[in-house]
Amino acid sequence: YLHQSCSTSVSQHLDQGTQLLRAGNLGEALNHYHAAVEGDAKNYLAHYQRATVFLALGRHRQALADFDSVIRLKPDFHRAKSERAGVLLKQGRVEEAKEQFAALFSVDAEKAEQGLRDIPVLEQAIEDGDSAFDNSDYATAVDHFDKAIDIAKWDTSLREKRSECYIKLGNLINAIGDVRAIAKLTNDNTEAYLKLSRLHYRMGEEEESLKEIRECLKLDQDHKACHAHYKVVKKLAKQLSQAQDRINEGDYAEAIVKLNQALTTESSEVKIIVKIQSRLCLANKQGGFAVEGITTCSSVLEVETQDIEALVNRAECHILNNDFEAAIVDYQTAAKISDSKHVKDGLKRAEKLLKQSKKRDYYKILGVPRNADKSQISKAYRRLAKEFHPDKFIDEDEKVEAEKKFIDLAAAKEVLTDDEKRQQFDNGEDPLDPESEQGRNFHQHFHGFPFGGHGGGGQQFHFKFQ
Repeated sequence: YLHQSCSTSVSQHLDQGTQLLRAGNLGEALNHYHAAVEGDAKNYLAHYQRATVFLALGRHRQALADFDSVIRLKPDFHRAKSERAGVLLKQGRVEEAKEQFAALFSVDAEKAEQGLRDIPVLEQAIEDGDSAFDNSDYATAVDHFDKAIDIAKWDTSLREKRSECYIKLGNLINAIGDVRAIAKLTNDNTEAYLKLSRLHYRMGEEEESLKEIRECLKLDQDHKACHAHYKVVKKLAKQLSQAQDRINEGDYAEAIVKLNQALTTESSEVKIIVKIQSRLCLANKQGGFAVEGITTCSSVLEVETQDIEALVNRAECHILNNDFEAAIVDYQTAAKISDSKHVKDGLKRAEKLLKQSKKRDYYKILGVPRNADKSQISKAYRRLAKEFHPDKFIDEDEKVEAEKKFIDLAAAKEVLTDDEKRQQFDNGEDPLDPESEQGRNFHQHFHGFPFGGHGGGGQQFHFKFQ
């Protein structure tokens, strides 16, 4: 009675598993096949059905074990032998695959012939790939290993060889793809996760590197190489994260401190260094540190010659440094790479600023940097206004020059302490240009400047410095 009940249960699990398999629900189907095998370990159909689901899920090692059980329980079940031969070939187990395909000739000649045709192609591709690799012809080696992997897609040794070719060619993205496949194809592969982490690190992807090295330590927390790499990556990731937080908060000086610390942590990996320099380029530009910004942006462009962000940031640093011609060159270079509105607008502004600088530059008149705040501007104005107040001069020629200087100082203060006018000026438009309405009003206001001795007026100008 118990045996009959057990058989009924196994049969039900097999039927339910088959229905779920047809519906594409592999996970639930697998659970029922597990139950069927547990209910009757000698039921070859339960093993066979479970093996087919394992294959569909890419779990070829478990599938092979079930096919072995099927053949042991029912030696004349040829479909299992055929499937087993295919798995062995895809795993790259050539000699075992040859033997299994040869045994299939009497029952499945077509499958046997196809398998036995593929084997020499596989062997030749591996031989040619190894030869090309030894001769440092890595691109050709990749072509041969591609052909081999098409036949033996579960052979991790082939993916390892191809990943090394990709690394030699500098194609780290494809190398990562192969190493990731190796990690999935093999259990508890700490070396694969270590290699993945190092490859991501070389690409300048510290967060991905940290994620992969943690996978290695989950498998073996005492793994020396993984632990050593983890310490470096964790430290760098923290420094870069803190620097980015400071940038987001507008604390550019502190961001620069953190980024320079990161350069101390990593001083050899090119992609990491370029990433740090790129953020330094931005932080220096945003913080108004023009000279340092030009230096760090240039460091990025020495490696990444077409980095739009670095070109634009360096152009803005040149503008801060009043080198409008250099800014135009950078924007023109950027415009050849990208036709974005941001680049076009920047180029127009730099050209306007160059034209403007040949007329009247309010920053130069007051002797302040382009990123000076209002208190710096007012302080410079008060100092220069006292120095060039016309009443201080007796000689008529000197008085005339002082009046001109004083008018320029007043104009500079008016523009640079007014947010809207300053923005216009920074965009290359002089709001006090005589051709503009505001400019005409300003010049009319100062017409017939009433300083004593000028124009015979003999009046004294009394000025209050605020």
